[in-house]
Amino acid sequence: MQPGDPWGFEEDVAETWGDLLSTQAVDLGVLAAFLLLAYVSFHRKSVRLKYVTLLAAVAYMGFAKSYLISITNIFSVLEGNLPVFKYNLAWYLFFGFTVVSTVLWGRFYCGRVCAYGAFTQLMDAILPAAWRVDVPKALEARAGWIKFFLLAAVLAYFFVTKDTMVYRFVEPFWMFGLSETSLLLWGGIGVLLAATVFVRNLYCRFLCPVGATLGLMSYLTVFKIKRWSECTTCKICEKTCEWGAIEGPNILVTECVRCDDCERVYADEAKCPHWRILDYKKRKGGMIPLTPVRG
Repeated sequence: MQPGDPWGFEEDVAETWGDLLSTQAVDLGVLAAFLLLAYVSFHRKSVRLKYVTLLAAVAYMGFAKSYLISITNIFSVLEGNLPVFKYNLAWYLFFGFTVVSTVLWGRFYCGRVCAYGAFTQLMDAILPAAWRVDVPKALEARAGWIKFFLLAAVLAYFFVTKDTMVYRFVEPFWMFGLSETSLLLWGGIGVLLAATVFVRNLYCRFLCPVGATLGLMSYLTVFKIKRWSECTTCKICEKTCEWGAIEGPNILVTECVRCDDCERVYADEAKCPHWRILDYKKRKGGMIPLTPVRG
């Protein structure tokens, strides 16, 4: 028995931030390195770095750690039932990065960080383009609303039942953890991935409640994609976009995942008509439009 401790209880050792950081340092460091890679690949508009990021997202964020934003996280935020901060520093870094990046650039998370979105984009890069079916514009516009209806339905169901396990039926993300044993749910994943062979990024574009949530948040986007006056008639970027996020001069912020495809065309002086017109007017001594139209 220790002196001054007549009951024989040992005093609890107080945890320090040094102790907490040391136990979480590796996880924090690797996660921070991945998020930095995602930002650099986006900032540089590098195709090579983009695919390196997508591979890292699947391997590390998906199969190694199962770090994905889920509808269950939205449940927790709405109820104020968040993880204890000091024991979940990596989760708060990840969640905070997702929120901040969405406000700054829109659905950046969906296009570059989400392991499932990265997986389907890699499928799109590997599979023959001839297998793809282009969804008619009118149908695509209507199908884009499905994810918002799913979000509303899942939130209503949760508030009535408090059943968080509903996520299994509206999200395929659990496949990275390989924890589900239901043959029915695995069959559903199989059907979804098979359909994605023909309709690119099917789940992300039309069915994801998290994507719907980030799409709504994207109305707050600070740094939007620039648009020129020529975008009212030019269709090059609209045809380039594989997410159905461009309609004439307008960027649909709820659908745009900042994949870089249109931004690379936009910066290409050999492809984008704006630069060619600008060059023509320079040679003719005409007026030069200096102010871009933002969409």
